[in-house]
Amino acid sequence: MKEKNLKSLWAWIWALVVAIILALIIRFYLFIPIVVDGVSMMPTLTDGNRVIINRFEKIDRFDVVVFREGKNDYIKRVIGLPGDEIEYKADVLYVNGKKFEEPYLDTYRTQMKEGFLTENYSTKEMLRGGKVPKDTYFVLGDNRRASRDSRIIGPIPKSKVLGTTPLCYWPIKDAKFIK
Repeated sequence: MKEKNLKSLWAWIWALVVAIILALIIRFYLFIPIVVDGVSMMPTLTDGNRVIINRFEKIDRFDVVVFREGKNDYIKRVIGLPGDEIEYKADVLYVNGKKFEEPYLDTYRTQMKEGFLTENYSTKEMLRGGKVPKDTYFVLGDNRRASRDSRIIGPIPKSKVLGTTPLCYWPIKDAKFIK
């Protein structure tokens, strides 16, 4: 009977060790939690929100991503992919000459008394070659008037992108899938 109990105990210990290792792998390599710091992604994300970074999802236009610049992590929205020409005219986004809607900005636009949320901008005038370079992304914060983004720091190299942020999980009242 003692031998059976000992085998059972070892089975439980082994299961616990495997569970801990899997949890650590998932936590540190697959889905990384991060705290939003600042107002540059309002109203989509606010200061103190907690989000999950997915390191393995393909990055598409309008995905929200986290990238590392120096010692800091930034969270922004991908507007331009490699090879894209980006232009804002009268608060309207044009990618490669095609007009795109940005429904995630509607909250701010309805609050605007005057002026534009996104000032006129063109990669033709601001970037060498006029297009988003190979292996980089053009990113903007949703709070365009209070965001340090690709208009200032330039396109973000793919190698600096930590992943997409598909989910805000804290505080509970703000929990949502990020669009």
